[in-house]
Amino acid sequence: MKTITLAAAFVLISGAAMAQSCKIEAGAKHLAGAAQLSFMKKCEKDAAAKCDSQAMDKKLSGAAKTSFTKKCVRDAVGS
Repeated sequence: MKTITLAAAFVLISGAAMAQSCKIEAGAKHLAGAAQLSFMKKCEKDAAAKCDSQAMDKKLSGAAKTSFTKKCVRDAVGS
């Protein structure tokens, strides 16, 4: 029973972390300087890959894909 409760708590926590923007995560981790820059670049790269995948799933192309991807990445990064 403890294992199930622990697993459910982990899923909830990881889901909440995924919903946060990169800037919020960097602030929560108290990153600054080069560490923050590195984290933000990686986070933006990961967001771009995820957004491209979502655009492909939606069968977007051309200007619609570009617009969707830019907004998706901007929302994920938090700028």
